[in-house]
Amino acid sequence: MWLYQYLSAGNTAVAPTLLLVEIAGAIARRTGDTRRTAHIVRLLRQLPGVRWVGLTGVVRDHAADLAAALRLRGADAVYVALADRLKIPLVTWDGEQLTRSAPRITALTP
Repeated sequence: MWLYQYLSAGNTAVAPTLLLVEIAGAIARRTGDTRRTAHIVRLLRQLPGVRWVGLTGVVRDHAADLAAALRLRGADAVYVALADRLKIPLVTWDGEQLTRSAPRITALTP
């Protein structure tokens, strides 16, 4: 709901392509429906107002540094690194991302 309202207001969301992988895994594990999962991921890739950013060497290396420095899980560090590199806030419900990223970025809940 939050994302829909955010994008409907003309805003742009930025997300690492890793998010598509995480969403696919979560949906497939819960539903067991690989065709539906693939369809949902295709729709997300085409969602207007979302800028998908690949995991470049620069973001990868920065994420590795942040994972160590802030004691973040690997995937969590990718989101924090992307927000840090682009100088944008991270919107998340993840408690560790919210608290542990505080020295580097602004993180908030929707």
